[in-house]
Amino acid sequence: MRRNEGRTVGLYTMVSPREKEVIDQKMAQLGTANLRAYLRKMAVDGYVVRLDMSSVVELVKLLRSISNNVNQIARRCNETHNLYAQDVEDLRRGYAQVWDGINKLLKKFEKL
Repeated sequence: MRRNEGRTVGLYTMVSPREKEVIDQKMAQLGTANLRAYLRKMAVDGYVVRLDMSSVVELVKLLRSISNNVNQIARRCNETHNLYAQDVEDLRRGYAQVWDGINKLLKKFEKL
């Protein structure tokens, strides 16, 4: 233990083989290999939450795509003074995908 960290009180405990397996599984889920840091974090905070942000990344991609589509449609409307039904339908589909993704994401958050 490094003295400059201010940690001078030792805590020692024994666990069963099954408890150790559970601890290892939870550490793997969190993506950490440092047992001491994990145990300190759990003892002080009581819980650790690691969010899978892949759904949010996908939603951001969809929003960027829709934004680009809106800009292209606006340019075309300004140039031709026409709005095409296919453009509107493309936007509707894009917005439907975004809302579907948001609803799925909210359901995941409800489970936390």
